[in-house]
Amino acid sequence: MLRWVVGSSLKFRFLIVALAGGLMFFGFQRLGDGQIDVFPEFAPPRVEVQTPSLGLSATDVEALVTIPLEQSLAGIPNLETIRSKSVEGLSSILLIFEHGTDLLTARQLTNERIATVAPTLPTWASPPVMIQPLSATSRVMKIGLTSNDPNLDLIDMSMISYWTIRTRLLRVPGVANVPIWGERLEMLQVQVDPDRLRENGVALESVVTATADALDVGLLFYSDGHLIGKGGWIESGDQRISIRHVPPIVAAEDLAQVPVVNAAGETLRLGDVADLVRDHQLLAGDAVINDGPGLLLIVEKLPWANTLEVTEGVEAALAELEPGLPGFVIDAEIFRPATFIETSIGNLSAAILIGALLMILMLSAFLYEWRTALISIVAIPLSLVVAGLVLYVRGATINTMILAGFVIALGDIVDDAIIDIENVVRRLRQHRAEGGSRSTARVILDASLEVRSAIVYATLIEIVAVLPIFMLTGLSGSFLRPLVTS
Repeated sequence: MLRWVVGSSLKFRFLIVALAGGLMFFGFQRLGDGQIDVFPEFAPPRVEVQTPSLGLSATDVEALVTIPLEQSLAGIPNLETIRSKSVEGLSSILLIFEHGTDLLTARQLTNERIATVAPTLPTWASPPVMIQPLSATSRVMKIGLTSNDPNLDLIDMSMISYWTIRTRLLRVPGVANVPIWGERLEMLQVQVDPDRLRENGVALESVVTATADALDVGLLFYSDGHLIGKGGWIESGDQRISIRHVPPIVAAEDLAQVPVVNAAGETLRLGDVADLVRDHQLLAGDAVINDGPGLLLIVEKLPWANTLEVTEGVEAALAELEPGLPGFVIDAEIFRPATFIETSIGNLSAAILIGALLMILMLSAFLYEWRTALISIVAIPLSLVVAGLVLYVRGATINTMILAGFVIALGDIVDDAIIDIENVVRRLRQHRAEGGSRSTARVILDASLEVRSAIVYATLIEIVAVLPIFMLTGLSGSFLRPLVTS
């Protein structure tokens, strides 16, 4: 087999040279468009299901939401582990599937199971939702938001960030989610005073009902305010005029004027028994940006997304939004893995260039002939380019582990190229000195085959040595498998 390969290559040498040139040209173009990341996707397929449960304690969330969901999700095919967490007002279940499981299929099966158990959950619990699929190294950027406008508080910034900035960033290809740390959602709060309630003879339930009936966003299912007004229209002889429902309560001062009836039948105002304020929800965490208060946007990417492309898309979106955000100070350099990748690419390019120059000098000095050195200089990068093309066709992402595998393989490639060419040159010189009758092509073929067996055996030894790595499971196997493959 080796004789046929080498012999055919010598026979059709001009075709081989043309193919090599085409592979080099096509390969450098394709590798420039390939995906680049810091680490391989080492995490197994995961699906996270969250169920907001307003008003429930952690114990109630566990008993009424988490356990029924766990029992329903336990029988999904290829499911390896279920982990759950129940906190006040939220149930979170993490499903970990076996390596090799198709993530989209796992999400579809999970969604079907959720649909069967959702109607049995408490009515005040929101429907269970699946969190977007995230990469193992999902965080591609952290964006800090502060304000240089004294009239722009964190509540205003939070609402603008949620409805404008976050919505725009979610449209960037590859972005899975953009949670906001320190987010303060605007809400009108009725902060009741127990002493004032007692003095005026007003029950807490009366305050809750009056507030819910006065708003179109009431939380009580039985209140009139639970349903938004229908509006309707007025018809005249030749036209129909739509009736637009304008909420009468916009600010906390408006809500303070809502009437409430006490136990004696007297009509009071909400402002008489409670403080009406514009405030935000209880914070589970906060953000400190450049030693001051602010918001922190965490940009998370999908498992198949390219870190560099997602970063460029997010930065373009921020540049597009910035003119329409007066008073906002945007810091997109707090955490940016793309900077490490860009720096690494620059350092690697410089190292490759220096290494190539040193290799040219070394080969020219040891082989004493420029044509012989040129063959080795072309053969080594050609092997790397072809290997890169194979990984590109397989959809692999170039990362540090793949580059490490290339460095290990480079020793074989350099040894093969230099030893093979040196032996061919030595045999040709010996043939000319002895005046043999064999053709030049025959001499080259025999000289190449002399060193073929050694490099083949060396390659087989390396393959046998690293083959057990494919049997590794868990984090070690996920990390080392791309290295061995490359």
